[in-house]
Amino acid sequence: MPETTPAPLRVLFCIGVNQNFFDLPAGHGGPVWKAFSGMMEGIAAMPGVNVLGNIDDDQHMIGPSASWPWTCYILADVADQKTVAAACDLFRTTPVGEHLLWRYATIEARIGRPLTIPASIQ
Repeated sequence: MPETTPAPLRVLFCIGVNQNFFDLPAGHGGPVWKAFSGMMEGIAAMPGVNVLGNIDDDQHMIGPSASWPWTCYILADVADQKTVAAACDLFRTTPVGEHLLWRYATIEARIGRPLTIPASIQ
């Protein structure tokens, strides 16, 4: 009997930019932006991750976000919880000068599944 691959997890990575970013002197946020871009590329390049899209609301939400509503979101299908944790861990390991990315931003992963209408209802 052939093994079936489990369905991927539908994951919403919720990302908030914190006060440390906004405390930087004007014009000194570039390294954080570069690290953030690298983190997003890192998530997309991870085996078992299929990024479906992202949304950033920095035009209508100004300032830090420590919880909902978050600053930005990444929606992805992810192979398993270990990979979700590894994606979140990029905030602990992505350097920004002498600091790490989690000094400037936070992440929370919401794990679920695609919303489908049960066949019994159709």
